[in-house]
Amino acid sequence: MGMWREGLPGEGTGRDRGEAWRSPGGEVPRPTVVVEWVRQQTAPTWADLSAGNEWPDKPSPPPWVTGQRRPVRRWVRRIIRVTEVTLAVLIAILIAVALFVEFRINHSAVFTDYPGRPAASGGVNWLIVGSDSRQGLTRQQENQLVIGHDVSGMRSDTMMVLHIPDNGGRPTLVSLPRDSYVPIPGHRRNKLNAAFSSGGPSLLARTVQNVTGLRITHYAEIGFGGLVRVVNAVGGVRICVSRKLDDKKSGTHLSAGCHMLNGEQSLAFVRDRHSFRGGDLQREHDQRVFLEALLRKATSPAVYLNPVAAATTTLDASGLLHVDNGTHLWDLYRLATALPNARTMNVPIGRDGTVPRVGDVLYWNEAKAHALFTALANDRQAAP
Repeated sequence: MGMWREGLPGEGTGRDRGEAWRSPGGEVPRPTVVVEWVRQQTAPTWADLSAGNEWPDKPSPPPWVTGQRRPVRRWVRRIIRVTEVTLAVLIAILIAVALFVEFRINHSAVFTDYPGRPAASGGVNWLIVGSDSRQGLTRQQENQLVIGHDVSGMRSDTMMVLHIPDNGGRPTLVSLPRDSYVPIPGHRRNKLNAAFSSGGPSLLARTVQNVTGLRITHYAEIGFGGLVRVVNAVGGVRICVSRKLDDKKSGTHLSAGCHMLNGEQSLAFVRDRHSFRGGDLQREHDQRVFLEALLRKATSPAVYLNPVAAATTTLDASGLLHVDNGTHLWDLYRLATALPNARTMNVPIGRDGTVPRVGDVLYWNEAKAHALFTALANDRQAAP
């Protein structure tokens, strides 16, 4: 690096150095300015150029060479410090909330290995159950919902299998009607919900695995009370119906059109099977539609960007949710994000009938059901 400087003759280098130049007449001319290139390590100042001062050959090294710190404004250091502390506090809060939610979730041993259990296959399979548990409901709510009091035993109105493929394909949600006539291990053939009544989640999971040929890896169950509280926490769920629904047994009273249902109305809607010719099959369809709408609302910005709504929804759902021992918070997050985008269908039904001491039942179309679940086991898109 260098610079130009001005000086008098004789102050330079080379042939400019020595005696002053004289004219042939002997007079000394007026000094002229000589401009030369001088190598320097630092830029000159205007005062240096004006005064014609010499610059040192070895300028002082910059402060970052000598180890001196560059001056930093105090407010910049304070902003950095506050940001670091804030991020540390937020991370600590998120970890604490996650641990607290994980602790509130009810875990139990649902899956056991047994001879003939289906082998692991492609994707992840969930068994999703809606039970008649009254936990979380007041007696007044039980009266409003027409669900009775002090009901003993365990019953399930909703049973679905969700398949999440490993290849990035679209998830598939299959409803299993509660009146499906199937063999129950340790019992005779009976309605599918009899497995839940007789042996709880473990026997139901084993029954579903046997009849579908799918290895179920996760189990999630929520009762009546949990559904009501979660819907109210997210601010209601929007449901559209094509005609008027008026069912005294479930408490459903909706006009044709779209409605924002609260928790009590939502529970009545998913329990209604007397407003349709299809009975249970139509109810299964409505339950899938409702579940997708609920999870779409729960994972929307309107909920997760609202601290109060997000905290209320998470805490209510976690305290009333029942899962297997191998299911954790991150698994439930994957479930919640997969369900709203799932393809939905009923298990193929062949015919209905009546069985003595059992009642009205539904028989699966075994060939079509086998093709459906085989496709899911191999991560292929199943035919609707």
